[in-house]
Amino acid sequence: MNETASKNAEEFGFHEGDVIQEWLWDDDVSDSIRDRIMTLTGEDLVDEDYGAAVNGVIIWWRDGDDEDALADTIVDAYAVLGGDGPLWVLTPKPGRPGAASSITVQSAATTAGMNAATPLTVSDDWNGIHLTPYGKGR
Repeated sequence: MNETASKNAEEFGFHEGDVIQEWLWDDDVSDSIRDRIMTLTGEDLVDEDYGAAVNGVIIWWRDGDDEDALADTIVDAYAVLGGDGPLWVLTPKPGRPGAASSITVQSAATTAGMNAATPLTVSDDWNGIHLTPYGKGR
């Protein structure tokens, strides 16, 4: 694992007891990332159909998915995010199937009214891009 990613998922800004919602789950997601988040929070991840506010969000997004759909997903995910909880878009790293350009993610984030941070390596195969609403800093 790259030095920039912890073994305990602290880089996401999630805490014990947090309810984390994941969007666009598919068979290619990283079970190690999911497991690290669940170990850190002590809670199972919930899906898009979860009916209450959450403390954090991860969105699995791959190249070939529609950029406008990503912007819409970011807006929908932020709407159920309680307070100022962390929101992350996870994309396959360059050279992996489905690798997405960080510029594409940044463009979708801008459309959704969010700032996108520089990608962070969160596992051997996935990068994470932390999003914050305009005016909330990076």
